[in-house]
Amino acid sequence: MPLPTLKSKKRLLVLMTAVIILFLAIAVKMAIIVFVQGETLQEKALLQQTRKLVVSAKRGNILDRNGNVLAQSANADTVVLRPAEIKKSDVDTIVSILAETLGMDEEPVREKATANKSEVWLARQIDDAVADKLRELDLPGVYFTVDVKRYYPNGAFLTQTLGFTSVDGKGQEGLEAYYDKYLSGQDGKIISEADRDGRSVPLGQKQYIEPVDGYNLVLTVDEVMQSFLEKAMEQAYVQQNAKSVSAIMMDPSSGDILALGSYPDYDLNKPPRDDISTLTELSRNRVITDVYEPGSTFKVVTCASALESGTISTSAAFNCSGTLTVDGGLIKCWRFPRSHGHQNLYEAVQNSCNVAFMQMGLGMGTETFYDYIYKFGFGQKTNIDFPSDQAGIVMGEKYVKKSDLARIAFGQSIAVTPLQLISSFSAVVNGGFLYQPRLVLGMTDGDGNYIEKFEPKVVSQPISAETSATMRSILESVVTDCSGRNCYIPGYRIGGKTGTAQKYDENHQVMKGKHIASFIAFAPVDDPKVAILFIVDEPNVAVDFGSVVAAPYVRQVLEETLQYLGIPKDYGEAGEPEQVVVPDVYGRTDAEAIAALKAAGLDYLANGTGTVQKQTPAPGVSVVKGTAVLLDMTTPYGDDDLSGYVTVPDLSGKTVMEAAQILDEYGLELEISGRGGVASYQSPAAGEMVPAGSKVRVEFTGG
Repeated sequence: MPLPTLKSKKRLLVLMTAVIILFLAIAVKMAIIVFVQGETLQEKALLQQTRKLVVSAKRGNILDRNGNVLAQSANADTVVLRPAEIKKSDVDTIVSILAETLGMDEEPVREKATANKSEVWLARQIDDAVADKLRELDLPGVYFTVDVKRYYPNGAFLTQTLGFTSVDGKGQEGLEAYYDKYLSGQDGKIISEADRDGRSVPLGQKQYIEPVDGYNLVLTVDEVMQSFLEKAMEQAYVQQNAKSVSAIMMDPSSGDILALGSYPDYDLNKPPRDDISTLTELSRNRVITDVYEPGSTFKVVTCASALESGTISTSAAFNCSGTLTVDGGLIKCWRFPRSHGHQNLYEAVQNSCNVAFMQMGLGMGTETFYDYIYKFGFGQKTNIDFPSDQAGIVMGEKYVKKSDLARIAFGQSIAVTPLQLISSFSAVVNGGFLYQPRLVLGMTDGDGNYIEKFEPKVVSQPISAETSATMRSILESVVTDCSGRNCYIPGYRIGGKTGTAQKYDENHQVMKGKHIASFIAFAPVDDPKVAILFIVDEPNVAVDFGSVVAAPYVRQVLEETLQYLGIPKDYGEAGEPEQVVVPDVYGRTDAEAIAALKAAGLDYLANGTGTVQKQTPAPGVSVVKGTAVLLDMTTPYGDDDLSGYVTVPDLSGKTVMEAAQILDEYGLELEISGRGGVASYQSPAAGEMVPAGSKVRVEFTGG
């Protein structure tokens, strides 16, 4: 046998090397398949061998503080197609039936019915009646799976706060978005064996993985109080011809938000998804996200800070000449060119005198005043459990001039959110404690057991209990004796403060004739249970003071709320005042309406001139004798020949200070005749129409 040649040996070596390399490659490939791709390939095999249907978890409910359901989820059917089970000869018929029954175009239905997929979703969350009809037809390849649909029982209610979800049940706005991971839960699955074409295997194995439902959210909001507030906001929006109305109600002793919202709003069951700009605008929770110059409502913080710092005392005296010179510039009081003259502290707050508050702010100085501004929570986020919490705008302390400080003192050159303002106001009246505002009491499981509770949290104590008591007394006098009279409710002790703030355009220039009117109040004075801030943005009426366009609605909400809380009225030794029925003065001229109200023993406040188009309270309502009825007028003339005119109010029985305040609100000037007492005669007479700025001569007798 001949020995292998060298050439043969080389060939054999090459062959063996190739075989070894091939085996190594196969080994490496197998190792990659087993150790690297194994899990992925197993998943792919499992997907080919099984069919998986998602079973949506039930989203947790949102409840008010008393357990009333504000948002809930209900089962709804979703139509699923399995194209492999639909014969080509049946496609046209099935597509036509599905499109007609579901109200869809045929083309997208056809695309899904012939898709190269084992399963596709056709229509989500369909009505029960539609689902029942399709079930009766028993079409091949058409199946149903359980889906969950979000439902809001009250429709347009607490709109900006609750927010809404996507069709997939994902929180998109409001609390639905902020607490989404707690509300959403975990979806379940139905897994069944399938053949290579994706069809279910008869008698094949099935596995059901149960969904885990989401937690329920329990709010601080009271559904009944919210309804009171929503009704008042809608009324103010219509009656004051406003751009928008926002309001918030808080428990001063805990920071719990009892009600809040803005109007206009929309039905949460039908959000305007096709108009993104409108949806975004109407979904904005203005109470939490919007910043504005607070105007005179901020004077409450200035006064409390000045008292607490020792800058002033209850015996302080102020002199208003109509202006104050600061840093060489003249800053006017709102009463300019007139003045408030000599005032004590109570009178300065009642008159909302800018000069007096400038003196308080300048007396404290920048460092001290700013210390209180920060202690009251301004210039920083409130940390409320809600998206888009804003810090407001507080000028940097090192940039503040005396003129800036003076303006901040009466509510200009500072921007706050309504939430910040009512939180600080609550601190002023609750004994001095600033609470972190909260919207959620806690989360519960399906059986109502609390999984987590959130307790009230004190952020700071800017003032003492003594200063707080003094401020409650001062603010009560504003309601009983001065500009807050439209919030007065016989039998209840109420404190409050009016506000009429400037608005600015995109160039930061003051907008002429555009204001934000507001009123902030609390009750009862001796043990505050409720604080309310009511804001009317750009009221388009003749008189747009907060005392006229906001205070009456706060009175309405407060009276309903205090009665709902079971707080009894206390009339003192005088006993319960006489009740009278509000007459119907719709369509009457201003003079006729005023005469009818006076004959019934009622006072009035008129917005505009001409004939009565709206009145508050409504006709037939029983009210305390002497209550002021708000009349909204429109001129009976076709032209604007009465633009700039106002109706002269009835001043009979009013003191000099009361008459001056009322005329100021109407844009008129008081001319005094006599030596004091109460008004016994006036010229022009009540009900007459005169140009804004006219003088009204009033004779005072009995002094």
